[in-house]
Amino acid sequence: MVFQREVKISTQTHGEMHDLTDDVQKIVDESKIAAGLVNVSLVGSTAAISTIEFEPGLERDLPEALDRLIPPSRSYGHEQAWHDGNGHSHLQATLLGPSLILPVSNGKIVVGTWQQIFLIELDIKPRQREVVVTVQGD
Repeated sequence: MVFQREVKISTQTHGEMHDLTDDVQKIVDESKIAAGLVNVSLVGSTAAISTIEFEPGLERDLPEALDRLIPPSRSYGHEQAWHDGNGHSHLQATLLGPSLILPVSNGKIVVGTWQQIFLIELDIKPRQREVVVTVQGD
């Protein structure tokens, strides 16, 4: 069986993070699938999906670390083509990735005690984000 729903997230700024764990669990609950997999996939190329201990320190640390690894700059090839200021956003999103697959057991997402699913906005302007959650299993 396959069950699919969307989650809409409004973002305002680069580095903004959203905990999606409860939203994804509600969709798993709605699916009535007891065992299988859940895929959490972002539609877009300037944000990312992953897991982290979702707490204020890491909400600050992750965007800062990404900006140190791939800093905002006008020298990226993307900037030469489009001049939109978000070349670093595309590269940071590529580094983290657009999707995540987690197991479902006994109707619950299998994550660690300190592990939450999150979306991070990496673009430089407000966005309406669409996250597609697909649950597959028995």
